[in-house]
Amino acid sequence: MTSLLSAERLAKGSPSGLLVLHHGRGTDEHDLLALADALDPDRRLHVVSPRAPLTLPGWPGYHWYRVPRVGYPDPDSFHAAYAALASLHEELWRRTGLGPEDTILGGFSMGTVMSYALGLGADRPPPAGILAFSGFIATVEGWQPDLGSREQLRVFVAHGRHDSVIDVAFARRARDLLAGAGLEVEYHESAVSHQIDPSHLPLARSWLAHTLECARTLGLAPDRELGSP
Repeated sequence: MTSLLSAERLAKGSPSGLLVLHHGRGTDEHDLLALADALDPDRRLHVVSPRAPLTLPGWPGYHWYRVPRVGYPDPDSFHAAYAALASLHEELWRRTGLGPEDTILGGFSMGTVMSYALGLGADRPPPAGILAFSGFIATVEGWQPDLGSREQLRVFVAHGRHDSVIDVAFARRARDLLAGAGLEVEYHESAVSHQIDPSHLPLARSWLAHTLECARTLGLAPDRELGSP
């Protein structure tokens, strides 16, 4: 199993949660650390951004899986990345003392695909939430979303209507699938292309804080004082 390298941003004091950000296609583990600062400016969370395991000839950066067709990852590379991320998440929970119930899985583009996969996989514990920028729920042999046991899982979806890489229809499909299963979905789209719209960041920041607070209120996560030493 591949051991993933990662970049980390520590919380100020004792962390109130764990934010794992999975980067997009052709970048690396440093790409989304600025997003962490925008989502958690007070540094209440322990933030980890892993590097994808795959390099492809003729392509820069790192990739989570091969792409024969948008929406349909190559099964072998997808499942290898899935296993590596599952191992990383488990190691983070052991090392930090935080658990799935304290964790938000997020990402952009291909990283969103992996966040959905690890957050919805039947063999994985449900996190507190999924932060999904410009991605989709994969259709791939050997994996299906487990929605029946995720009723407390909250999801934030943001996508550009002019996205020519991953069509906005994928985001709408994910919204409808998750909401139809009873999950609480906050959905936003705007007139941008394949990017994170800055206007969505304050909304995502509020959603993030509220999601971790909901987990504490519901008794899913320990009552961690925000920003306490």
